[in-house]
Amino acid sequence: MKTRFCTIAMAILCVSSLAHAQKANEIANPAIDMKAYLKIAAEAADYRESRRLTEAEFIKMSREPGTVVLDARSREKYDELHIKGAVSLSFPDITVASLATLLPDKTARILIYCNNNFRGAERPFPTKRADASLNISTYISLYSYGYRNVYELGPLLDIAASKLEFESSRSQTAGR
Repeated sequence: MKTRFCTIAMAILCVSSLAHAQKANEIANPAIDMKAYLKIAAEAADYRESRRLTEAEFIKMSREPGTVVLDARSREKYDELHIKGAVSLSFPDITVASLATLLPDKTARILIYCNNNFRGAERPFPTKRADASLNISTYISLYSYGYRNVYELGPLLDIAASKLEFESSRSQTAGR
């Protein structure tokens, strides 16, 4: 009786496992790869640690020829207020085609910043959860696309005390 019960339990387990595997195959999508994302995210995280900049380093590097300051916030937030000279490429718009157009040289130096780098300007720089910071997503995404010369503004800065220059695309007057 005990053997029979174990045999039936094993059969049910096998059928259940096969059904789960079949379902996974039915909804497989070769254009979405979570395992590859997690692998590249871990690799990017290690690489990123030595590429976080102080405000002074960010300003100095941003002034060097060939450096691109990339703002991946929404176009609306970018237009409201951004670091002077930054280019806008909203995170959802980061694609093979948009990167090939905006950043064709994968060796170009790219500086990134996000909402969570600034306080005191909640409207243009609304705070995100620390584990959902746009810097993290942007860094991983650029790394995934093969960009390795990417640096990130590290600290949380009070926008009123920051030495960075800001401008608005809504009006021609620079402002904070």
